[in-house]
Amino acid sequence: MKANKYRNIRPGEITEEHIGKTLRVAGWVENIRDHGGVIFVDLRDETGTVQIVSNDDSIFENLTRESAISLEGIVRMRDEENFNPKISTGKIEILIDKFDMLSKANNELPFEILTSTNVNDEVRLKYRYLDMRNKKVHDNIKFRSEILKFLRNKMDTLNFTEVQTPILTASSPEGARDFIVPSRKFHGKFYALPQAPQIFKELLMVGGFDKYYQIAPCFRDEDCRADRTLEFYQLDFEMAFAEEEDVYEVGEEIFYDLFTKFSDKEVSPRPFRRIPYKEALLKYGTDKPDLRNPLEIIDLTEEFKETTFKPFQKSVIRGIKVDDLADKPNSWFNEVVDYANKIGMPGIGYISVLEDMTFKGPIDKFLSDEERKNLITKADLKAGSVLFFIANKKEKVAANFAGQIRTELGRKLELIDPNKFEFCIVNDMPMFEYNEEEGKYDFGHNPFSMPQGGKEAYEKEIEDILAYQFDFVCNGYEMSSGAVRNHDIELLMKGFNLVGYTEETVKDKFKSLYTAFQYGAPPHAGMAPGIDRIIMLLKDEPNLREVQAFPPNVSGEDKMMGSPSEIPEQQLREVHIKIR
Repeated sequence: MKANKYRNIRPGEITEEHIGKTLRVAGWVENIRDHGGVIFVDLRDETGTVQIVSNDDSIFENLTRESAISLEGIVRMRDEENFNPKISTGKIEILIDKFDMLSKANNELPFEILTSTNVNDEVRLKYRYLDMRNKKVHDNIKFRSEILKFLRNKMDTLNFTEVQTPILTASSPEGARDFIVPSRKFHGKFYALPQAPQIFKELLMVGGFDKYYQIAPCFRDEDCRADRTLEFYQLDFEMAFAEEEDVYEVGEEIFYDLFTKFSDKEVSPRPFRRIPYKEALLKYGTDKPDLRNPLEIIDLTEEFKETTFKPFQKSVIRGIKVDDLADKPNSWFNEVVDYANKIGMPGIGYISVLEDMTFKGPIDKFLSDEERKNLITKADLKAGSVLFFIANKKEKVAANFAGQIRTELGRKLELIDPNKFEFCIVNDMPMFEYNEEEGKYDFGHNPFSMPQGGKEAYEKEIEDILAYQFDFVCNGYEMSSGAVRNHDIELLMKGFNLVGYTEETVKDKFKSLYTAFQYGAPPHAGMAPGIDRIIMLLKDEPNLREVQAFPPNVSGEDKMMGSPSEIPEQQLREVHIKIR
């Protein structure tokens, strides 16, 4: 690094080879210690920390922690009893000669930098620039840079072309709420921030690009949660003249190479396991299963078809068998019941299998001999097994509850290996799903996906139509969504017609695609791995906010910048907006 007036070396780069040399360094004051006239200062930047010493206590007069300073001094060896093995510069120190205060920090800090990750999130995010001085937080952002660099290099080796698509675009019904931007020039009209570059990347395929990608910002006006924020980034890519397996191959290479490079954990080998959507809902109770958990859900609806047990009558019944569990105390099972109540279940039934293969448990008295016999066969019960029952009138609700119970049992029994990344691909997703609130069918996932079977697909009942739509899943998180796109305008229109869109509406809402597809659209397919979730998993963080530089809080507010904020009346008038 070229020398400047602030520094010619960074604190963490100083080694024993510099002993006897005069160096100039700069950074932030992490700590100040007065040992009876001898002042010790820990100077920090992102490379590390070095100890500064002064025998003149006046030289550091009025110095405060977290001030930015520059100094010059000679490097010397510490006394052996003062070595600090916790830092790379622990055997050396700098005896100060010259000192410059670059920017003095207030005496009162909002929180201690070294322990900022233990502070309330609201305070951390309000003073995010201080929070990022914490090494753990700082390293997460640096790590993000490494991931982005790797991904760009990987896409380059795979011969993809990077293309940036617009941020200001048109609003379109793609499944989530748009962020809208009023136009000053066009009275009463609005731009929208893209939920994803979906339409643009398809237009790039029509435009003759063979392989496109970008690190794409996506915006969705939805409630924040641990794995979702208002603004996030995807590795968005698309390929022309491609089929589903082509996307699988690229996606598997990206995820496998990325996770094996940046983690010491075991990564599931390629090809990743393929699981049809219906199988995932049945066996795991979710379309994003955590395969580290060996427990599986079984359907017991048929076994209870003639039951006299009222809670099970005319219901969908799911079961989860756990071997060698019958000797657990009642208190353990009571905790499972409490968890079931917490997630909204009226209760959870279970039976334990004794040594003589008879049953014990709250619902055993309601079972017939025939039902007991069928359960032993269907669930492969053994002495010591426990079978949990989940029942609901609605199949989706039963599946969802069973999935949550499966996860809780895996957690309580410590079955989930924290040292593994288990990938799978959930495919064969339904093209349409019934929306009970609106009383009609809507697209199950992406309106631009190709139905399996092409034109013949629409000869089936609507709930039986599957799409070439898939998700890459890891450890219970959706890591990427992808599809083979519907490039046939006639087929595209049939899908929109089924959910109530007229051709005129499609022309209006998806004008560019509707027109472009009439000029020779190639078959194309792609996907979009979520960068924030990738980093969250690799860093073992509990939520996305820990891997983003300036995230909003859980309510979607940015306390640091003060957004969302009120807009002056004059500015509102310029964009023709009146607050109601």
